[in-house]
Amino acid sequence: MRRRDFITLLGGAAAWPLAARAQERMRRIGVLMNVAATDPEGQAQVAALLQALQQLGWSDGRNVRIDTRWGENDVDRDRTYAAELVALAPDVILAAGTLSVAALRRETRTIPIVFNSVSDPVGAGFVDNLARPGGNITGFMIYEYSLSGKWLELLKEIAPRLTRAAVLRDSANPAGIAQFGAIRATASSLGVDVSPINARDAGEIERSIAAFASSADGGLIVTGSALECHSDLIITLAARYKLPAVYFVRYYVAAGGLISYGPDLVDQFRRAAGYVDRILRGEKPADLPVQAPTKYETVLNLKTAKALGLDIPATVLARADEVIE
Repeated sequence: MRRRDFITLLGGAAAWPLAARAQERMRRIGVLMNVAATDPEGQAQVAALLQALQQLGWSDGRNVRIDTRWGENDVDRDRTYAAELVALAPDVILAAGTLSVAALRRETRTIPIVFNSVSDPVGAGFVDNLARPGGNITGFMIYEYSLSGKWLELLKEIAPRLTRAAVLRDSANPAGIAQFGAIRATASSLGVDVSPINARDAGEIERSIAAFASSADGGLIVTGSALECHSDLIITLAARYKLPAVYFVRYYVAAGGLISYGPDLVDQFRRAAGYVDRILRGEKPADLPVQAPTKYETVLNLKTAKALGLDIPATVLARADEVIE
């Protein structure tokens, strides 16, 4: 072989990886969030997802395109955005919350879906079982139902005179029923009468909490099935009626709520990026087990406790992962 031909051959070989990269198909990820685009916690969760994906080699605009929709836990909005995302034919969709996953499941049984913040994926019909989901859906549970009883225990611990608790839930979300069952199972041993508040709009929330607050020694439990888009209203009403309230995630407490106990949702989005990566590289949702949270946190707002006239026990202060003063 002549020297010139050999050099030409070497040059062509060196260009092969570049050509392969140039021809690599741009992958597509859909994201359906369960909060508003203005929600700071939601923004932090998406930022954690993007950062984790980048660490795994996926950069938005370089080798992947990410389309995000914000459902605000509204059934109609979720259905509209689910249809939009499925029409884009993404390689995988990340969905936050039970309503988001339910909306997507109505639209597709083939596009892989990775969920976050779902309470009961088996009961909701999303997966066959936790170990082997069996279909196009897998992901990360927000907590097990047994956790719900701990909210009432915490409420009683910080307000020992409590005899009544209202459990605020979204009647459109099936997870609320099971959560309430777990809370009621704990109530008798604590001497607390519990009742559900089924709320689907701001007016109903305001009327129900006002009616509940007309009697003394009451408190609120705001579950994961409550309407997060009305979080500011719920916090305001709890303060107005001097109701101690336990919330299921941190952002309520950061916004002025009393105390929360629940999973670190930002951490869950980082973990979800791992499943998105594995699916993009060829694995099937059916073979990826549903996972429970690995990090739980207690967050306490001392300013709110003082406004409510509560003396927080030292045992609760010692367990708190974060104290907002």
